[in-house]
Amino acid sequence: MLVGDWMTEEVITLFPAASISDAAEMMKERGIRQIPVTEASGLVIGIISDRDVRDAMPSKFLPGDRASVVGEGLKGLKVKDIMTHDPFIVDPDTCMEVAASILLDNKIGGLPVVDEFGLVGIITEVDVYRFLTTVTGVNRGSSQFAFILEDSSTALQDLLDDLWARGIRLSTVFTSYEGIDHGLRRVFIWVQKLDDDSITALVVHLKKAYGLKYHVHKGETFKD
Repeated sequence: MLVGDWMTEEVITLFPAASISDAAEMMKERGIRQIPVTEASGLVIGIISDRDVRDAMPSKFLPGDRASVVGEGLKGLKVKDIMTHDPFIVDPDTCMEVAASILLDNKIGGLPVVDEFGLVGIITEVDVYRFLTTVTGVNRGSSQFAFILEDSSTALQDLLDDLWARGIRLSTVFTSYEGIDHGLRRVFIWVQKLDDDSITALVVHLKKAYGLKYHVHKGETFKD
């Protein structure tokens, strides 16, 4: 799944000479936390976050402030003075998991999305959350099942074939090797909405046949 499918396309931008007050007001009015900074040509040269703005604002608890040493004080402080220069960027064909990794590894909240013609969007942590809840089916009432299976060519396939044979419609399958012994893997399966009776019978079967570790139904976790 690609960034271009999940990014926010209507991007608000600022010029480097814009005031910090303008940036703060824009973030408040639009309910956003990051704004790309562009030149007149559309070239992305920076990004400013709500944290940058907060850090620039005077504190009512401390004497003096960072802005007071810059020309006209806060009114004289410009976006270019506090923005992150040469920010991380991605293109629309970047995988969502790669974008999420960049956000996580660098502890940032947004990435401008740029193609050969210029800025086309922004991908933020909120977009990543929207992606995650959509692909797992959480927003459609899906149920999750968690297993520890042998890391073999057949173990997962046998489980999936079993679910299909029982008429269970799958939403998403994730696997992970984190925090698990060699030769095993964690498997997380989201299935489309089931009623209470159906899931009760399914849990009994999965626990007996595949060592089900836990399941999540209607937002509640059950350790099996």
